[in-house]
Amino acid sequence: MAQAVARTANIPKLNRFGWLMALYAENHARLTRLFAPGDLVEGRYLSSIGDGLDLYLDVIQTHRYTVELRLTYGLRDPQTGEPDPSAFVRVYRDARQAEATHCYVGRRWQDAIGMYPPPAELIGHRMRMNTFLGKWLEYLAERGHGVATLRRCDENVAEVATAD
Repeated sequence: MAQAVARTANIPKLNRFGWLMALYAENHARLTRLFAPGDLVEGRYLSSIGDGLDLYLDVIQTHRYTVELRLTYGLRDPQTGEPDPSAFVRVYRDARQAEATHCYVGRRWQDAIGMYPPPAELIGHRMRMNTFLGKWLEYLAERGHGVATLRRCDENVAEVATAD
């Protein structure tokens, strides 16, 4: 009987940092398809699809290679007064990456992982934030948000409601 030789595929393993960079690339593709943030000027935008849960997109700053923005609903956390949920995103135009730099879901990153976290914990925290961002962007696309529903609004008119 002929003996079969087991051949293992030489497939490189993706480490956690590589996985995080892949999340950034996926988030960039989703965000670009949804709102084309590279084409927006600084200011506040509203995306309303008639479900009573309006999305605000704030273009905070635009630079040659980056765009800083925040996504949030028109709700505020009743205890802190902060918009919740909220994600601050840095879009790297040249690298085609979008990174959630911090998310507000009840507490700040310092409260979640401390001031000087070990690198593995920091990467884990960033993976959770960017996984959240990816799922949120996917949800927004499924609900019908996008460039067609996005309107520039006056910041004085677009007050964020308090959640009761």
